[in-house]
Amino acid sequence: MMKKYFPSTLGILILFAFNNPLFSQKFASTASEIKFYSEAPMENIEAFNKDGKSVISGATREIAFAVSIRGFHFKKPLMEEHFNENYMESEKFKTATFKGKINEETDFKKEGVYDVTASGKMNIHGVEKDYAIPGKLTIKGDKISLDSKFKVKVADHKIEIPQLVVKNIAEVVEVTVHFDYEEKK
Repeated sequence: MMKKYFPSTLGILILFAFNNPLFSQKFASTASEIKFYSEAPMENIEAFNKDGKSVISGATREIAFAVSIRGFHFKKPLMEEHFNENYMESEKFKTATFKGKINEETDFKKEGVYDVTASGKMNIHGVEKDYAIPGKLTIKGDKISLDSKFKVKVADHKIEIPQLVVKNIAEVVEVTVHFDYEEKK
């Protein structure tokens, strides 16, 4: 059975969020789907992960998520092995994280679908970088879902692609994220 890793920054944020009166409206993920897609001349690569965790504060619009790198699964076992050992070094860099804030004023008590952008720091492969991630926030009752699609340039996170396989892996990877949340009281 695979171990699930939770980064200390997300753990601290969750503890802070659920013990802080400023976080009066708290939403925690109940389900997640993360996908990345690499389109390259030789072969397209796709992986899926359902091990993501996320929290949102309705009061401050702060958002954080963490994804276990080993949680990504591929159609071909050899791709998964190379991904973990050669590129992502998942024994050393166990998670990818994002911590930021939703820029738009959002009433988490008002049902609707909202276009939002979260600005913050993403850490992949031990390298932190600023991102502005577009998304669609859907609020229905005390349930929220967040959908996003954004691009990650692998070189920005010092993920090295050997010359031998450079035609097999794209320099820019498309990431698709879906989180379902419930309000925690």
